Amino acid sequence: MPQTPTRDAAETRTSTGSNGSDYLIRHTTLRQLQLLEAIVRLGSFTRAAEELFLTQPTVSMQIKKLSEAIGSPLFRQVGRAIEPTDAGREVHAACRDILSTLSNLEIKLADLKGLKRGRLRLGVLTTAKYVAPEILGAFCQVYPGIDVSLKVTNRENILERLMGHDDDLYVMGQPREINDQIQTIPFAPNPLVMVASVEHPLAGRCAIPLSALADENFILREPGSGIRDAVLAQFAAGGLVPRVRMQLGSNEAIKRAIVGGLGIAVLSLHSLTLESGGGRLALLDVEGFPIMRRWHLVYSRARELSLIARTFLDFAIDYEPEIRARLAEAEENFASLRDRLVAQSP
Repeated sequence: MPQTPTRDAAETRTSTGSNGSDYLIRHTTLRQLQLLEAIVRLGSFTRAAEELFLTQPTVSMQIKKLSEAIGSPLFRQVGRAIEPTDAGREVHAACRDILSTLSNLEIKLADLKGLKRGRLRLGVLTTAKYVAPEILGAFCQVYPGIDVSLKVTNRENILERLMGHDDDLYVMGQPREINDQIQTIPFAPNPLVMVASVEHPLAGRCAIPLSALADENFILREPGSGIRDAVLAQFAAGGLVPRVRMQLGSNEAIKRAIVGGLGIAVLSLHSLTLESGGGRLALLDVEGFPIMRRWHLVYSRARELSLIARTFLDFAIDYEPEIRARLAEAEENFASLRDRLVAQSP
């Protein structure tokens, strides 16, 4: 007579047979799948724990339980980094599908509730952090029941989040990676201006030719920055190459360096509105400046926009006159400062 399978053997067969999904349903959790997705995306248990507000031991324990349920290690150590195993990559692909389906379900349920409740997630390029909160604040005054999150990060991470459908909308400059899967909508001006200390000799001059800046020390953003690319292109068009003294990764650091007399730089006018009332920075009246660019709202066409996201998109586009008015006020203030400096020049 054939032997009756043991409980373990039966369960093993169930886990690998046609009803394997029942086994995984009983032995895995959505939280574990969310953790695995975050670890693969961020490349770190620690960063995943920080993003999801958990301790690292908790993350490690949950991934261990998931590995046991899968029956195979999900990550391996490669030097100081970790990477998914073959099984980990398969589970990660399934995670993305499951979490995307749940996210779309959340969108549809939120749409049924209208705009009284719901959530809006924005991914914002670091240099756009001066314009996005203003629009978001105005939006929340009109729709106070909406929960909002704002993820401010660099270009590389923004593109990763865009490809991973981590947010509803993204605020960034002109994307280089334009394709049929990405929708970009310009919604606000982003003038790039030449900035110096008020004590700089050029601060009291008008109609400065670009060639006059050839011997100036320049402070540039890091490689990959849209502002950096725009500056280098502007100089190249004039047959010039700026003399770069240093590269810095944030607008605030660049402003401090300018005040410290380390050089001049090109910045978004949005980042200077608080200084336009008469601080230690001045706009230089340089040929070819400001460089007129625009902010864009970007999203993946592979993901359906929620009612809230569509409403915010329309709201941001309609908010452009307020943004233009604020920029015009800042330009007027800087122009008044320049007139005073010109009057003081010998």
